[in-house]
Amino acid sequence: MNKKTLILLFCVLLGSGVSIAEEVQKSELQQRAEAVDVNKNIASARSTFIRAFEDYASKGHIRQAAECGAKATALYYKENMYQEAFDLLRRIDQAINADSKSSAGEKAAAHYMTSRERMQMYMKMRRGANVLEHLKAMENYANLSGDEQVKNDLLYNKTVYYYAFGQTAEGNAVFKEMADKLTKSKEYDKVDEVYQTLIANGRKSNSANLVAQSYMGYMAWKDSTTALKYADEIAALKKQISDNEASIAEKDSSLATRMGFIIALGVLAAALAAVLVVGGIILLRYILLTRKQKKNIQLLTESNALKAQFISNIAAQLEPTFKKLDSSVPEVKALLAFSEHIQTLSALENSMDEVVELEETSIPPFCEGLMAQIRSKVKEEVTLTTNTPKMSATINKEYVSHILSHLLNNAAIYTPAGGTIWLDFKKRSAHTLQFLVSNTGSDIPEEKRDDVFKPFLEIRDLTEGDGLGLPICKQMALKMDGDLEIDPEFTKGVRFVLELHV
Repeated sequence: MNKKTLILLFCVLLGSGVSIAEEVQKSELQQRAEAVDVNKNIASARSTFIRAFEDYASKGHIRQAAECGAKATALYYKENMYQEAFDLLRRIDQAINADSKSSAGEKAAAHYMTSRERMQMYMKMRRGANVLEHLKAMENYANLSGDEQVKNDLLYNKTVYYYAFGQTAEGNAVFKEMADKLTKSKEYDKVDEVYQTLIANGRKSNSANLVAQSYMGYMAWKDSTTALKYADEIAALKKQISDNEASIAEKDSSLATRMGFIIALGVLAAALAAVLVVGGIILLRYILLTRKQKKNIQLLTESNALKAQFISNIAAQLEPTFKKLDSSVPEVKALLAFSEHIQTLSALENSMDEVVELEETSIPPFCEGLMAQIRSKVKEEVTLTTNTPKMSATINKEYVSHILSHLLNNAAIYTPAGGTIWLDFKKRSAHTLQFLVSNTGSDIPEEKRDDVFKPFLEIRDLTEGDGLGLPICKQMALKMDGDLEIDPEFTKGVRFVLELHV
């Protein structure tokens, strides 16, 4: 089986299985992580899953912590960031071992998830010995967990391993065991789906052996389950008939009562038919409405792009006229700044797919220079603190300088006399950097934290600011494959976190 076929088979096997995490209410952080479109912003999804893992771990919910950590790990090695993935798995294992609330079985189920992620990475790297090592560890954890769902998941992963490394006989044996378990629990559709996928993948990969073996196994299973299905259906019908006869006998044996029951059944059948007709009409209208909505969304997206370009063109055309006016007038100065911000925001939105240039930058002098720019703007006795290690980093100096300067200037405005402004730099991993701008000013209400990054939400007096500064900073961060967010855990004032992935 080729690599593509293996991945398809793996997805189907997992799809036909069940989640090994507990069914509990998901935290807000996990819901936010799952809501991110990884195809557009994988870094943000990964970062939020890591925060969800840390939040669950701190509360002793070790199974949920392991699940979120595993999802973040998968997003690391999806981009071939194996070192970061292995480092995160070590952190998850440490959190599991340090937990004193969970039972031995729960810890084993959580360790199973980290071993499974390591196995999947080694599968991707085609390192068979390491894959086998972690399969053995997974089997040990599955037995210790005592969880039937975990044991089913182990069968799926064993099947993937055997087929991937040419051990067809062993793969067939494990696959049969898996199919037998599903058949025993009468989950016929799941088994049928997996067999059909095996046959289709064998054809795609030109593996006549896999097609033949899968088809023979499928036909044998089909014959055996057909008899089981018929037996189940006959038994169900007999029971239904018996129940109906007993019900009729208990109520009344008279002909009038029997006739009334038949009439009632006829009315019920008519009502059900009417419901089906109405349901069909509603379903048809829903399908037509969905198609119309998809078309409207596409048109709206194209229209927004044209509007952004149109607004940018208008701003560019008005700018020469604005410059002829007296720039000392506050309103004229505000219009010039507004025009420039609109063009900058539109240019960023229309060039998100372009690669930004990076340069090696010494962090301490870079941050101290930015902090020096606001020294004359702060109120009395405001303390300015810079915490940076002596190191260099590869960044887009223009965008990072713009973002940090804007955040520091805002901090200078909103930090009261006697307060503190911090500029920190942290290296979270080999490819993850963070700049943190904090101040002891007033907090931003939780319900408004997302809105500060969205442009044009309200009508403003331009002489008091156009509200485009933070939206521009957010677009610059996203263009650098990073993100700009407000730290919800900082309670002394406001902290902005600029995270970059290099």
